[in-house]
Amino acid sequence: MLRTISILGSTGSIGTQTLDVVKHLGNIKVAGLTGNQNVKLMEQQYYTYRPSKIAMMDIGRALQLRERLVGEPVTVLWGMEGLMEIASMKEVDMVVTSVVGNVGIAPTFEAIRHGKDIALANKETLVSAGQLVMDEIKNKNVTLYPVDSEHSAIFQCLQGNKSNAIRRILLTASGGPFRGKTREELKNVTVEDALKHPNWNMGKKITIDSATLMNKGLEMMEAKWLFGVKTNQIEVLIHPQSIIHSAVEYEDSAIIAQMGEPDMKVPIQYALTYPERTKNDYAKMDFTKRNCLTFEKPDFETFQCLSLAYKALEIGGTMPAVLNSANEVAVQKFIEKKIGFLDIPLLIEQTMNAYTVKENYTLQDLLAADRWARNFAEENSI
Repeated sequence: MLRTISILGSTGSIGTQTLDVVKHLGNIKVAGLTGNQNVKLMEQQYYTYRPSKIAMMDIGRALQLRERLVGEPVTVLWGMEGLMEIASMKEVDMVVTSVVGNVGIAPTFEAIRHGKDIALANKETLVSAGQLVMDEIKNKNVTLYPVDSEHSAIFQCLQGNKSNAIRRILLTASGGPFRGKTREELKNVTVEDALKHPNWNMGKKITIDSATLMNKGLEMMEAKWLFGVKTNQIEVLIHPQSIIHSAVEYEDSAIIAQMGEPDMKVPIQYALTYPERTKNDYAKMDFTKRNCLTFEKPDFETFQCLSLAYKALEIGGTMPAVLNSANEVAVQKFIEKKIGFLDIPLLIEQTMNAYTVKENYTLQDLLAADRWARNFAEENSI
């Protein structure tokens, strides 16, 4: 089957790996690509995959790219309008959403409204707008395929078990670079320390989220909407080796786990080829070498971002969007060395405490909550 896709965020970590998978598969056409600021990489991607439309978030970079591609049969767009147009291209049947942050919400909705299947790597879309997204998915009769390794694992564990009740989901986490550290030991960690993830190669924002365990909090919130379970059915489990990507326990106490070497290309490929499994040359696991798998409970007291994620989901309404937006600002401030590592959850909590939740909300309400939280977090310091 020849599938035609567009990729939102093709110059990022997941986007570039998706294109690697596309090249390997050979039977997927890329119709549209979007990037942020990396003009050189986007130019290279154009000449390799020949999409008919490209968008850059930054208008200046888009104009640079247009100059570089003069005479080429491609339309160069920019900003949110560009993302929305590429998300809804007529010839596309699947949109891979791999942009980072709440910027992915509106174009994902646009893709769904135009009847596109979604390969979702932008967890913030479900964190902030889970109920609205799942309602729209059902209304438009399209399919959402999870790309995050943990959610892909759960999705795979559920195959053939639709009629069987779930007791709990075991959502695994590596624990990041600071697993086992005390708050005292985390006081003076640097950005460079936080970016040294032990198992995964990811972008800066997601890597910092992994270090704070906010990434696992966001994934817990995403899992609730993806799989229609209650919050108390999702158990976060620290698994430093990142071999078991997640597991599902059924009512009869049987647990089905999905395992493999840490490689994002595997869940990306599964999303693109579902329900088929296609041969590849990715790393294969040797159980004689991977013969020690360990598990721990998360330290909610030291890694307070995880607790804040549970709190935001419990409050509901527009609060998850506020948590997510405040986290994006706090992480960026940390990367820019404006605040310390332990200040990240403090700034998020300060923002949440200052916000008045809207329980019944629209997409516009969520976007307004996003703007409010960003402004508050930007203007306030710890």
